[in-house]
Amino acid sequence: MTEKSIDLLVPGEINPDLILNDPHLEARFGQQEVLVQDFEMTIGSSSAIFACGAARLGLKTTLIGVIGEDPLGKFMMDALRQRNVDISPLLIDHERKTGVSVILSRGSDRAILTYLGCIDALEAHQIPDSYLAQTRHLHVCSIFLQSRLRAGLPDLFRRARNLGVTISLDTNWDPSGRWEGILGLIAQVDVFLPNEQEALAITGSNDLNRALELLEQHCPLVVIKRGEQGAIARQKGETVTSKALTVAVVDTVGAGDSFNAGFIYGYLAGFPLKKALELGIACGSLSTRAAGGVNAQPTLEEALQYVSG
Repeated sequence: MTEKSIDLLVPGEINPDLILNDPHLEARFGQQEVLVQDFEMTIGSSSAIFACGAARLGLKTTLIGVIGEDPLGKFMMDALRQRNVDISPLLIDHERKTGVSVILSRGSDRAILTYLGCIDALEAHQIPDSYLAQTRHLHVCSIFLQSRLRAGLPDLFRRARNLGVTISLDTNWDPSGRWEGILGLIAQVDVFLPNEQEALAITGSNDLNRALELLEQHCPLVVIKRGEQGAIARQKGETVTSKALTVAVVDTVGAGDSFNAGFIYGYLAGFPLKKALELGIACGSLSTRAAGGVNAQPTLEEALQYVSG
């Protein structure tokens, strides 16, 4: 078998986050100006934050997506390169603008305003088999912001599987509340990584353990993120839990994506389920120590200090 040169291939959205940070932040209309404590432009989007977290842990990570030919696109290219994310397959749209999210952050809570731009421009057929053939693992997330990519995921997953690629999926929230076709997609992946609210909504259950059981009927490994309550996973009938770390939270943006990066590292390294879950918890928790999704992502050495075994 040909050795794989890419640990992780991440197809998805690429956009910056413009973060306004203040524990008492409240926007007011009527032409009222509100002063805030801090502002930062940083790497945004679930796909890019996940890719940065994985690269920070030492995985060879390739990100494919679409940006505009504009200053925000250039910012993202430079920032991703600085974090050792391979963006060689990046696509540039000469007509549309790079997408952007404006985040009004209170620390543990936030409101997000997003301009789609190129965020939903990537299509599954633009991910060539030549890249899949070099890849160990494919991670897809935030599919409800990416309607074009979502439409082609069944074929992309089929192509990946035929080339020996394992797959993980984090759908993120469906604004429509319909979750159409999600169970079918879950059945095509090796690891499903929703948060608690998403897991309950997808299954129509009010009980987390019941949601885990229902999801495991479709996917062999289900990992549910629970924020301050940690995470829970189920595989082959075994349920494992792990508590969140106690940290001084500055910003929770991207914490779930950093968790995913840590867990997938453990999955690919062959860690026992408990150890992989603890690594995900460490990566997600530690990422909240600074504003933005990537600025406090830990190295593997740092994260492993919080992992038993």
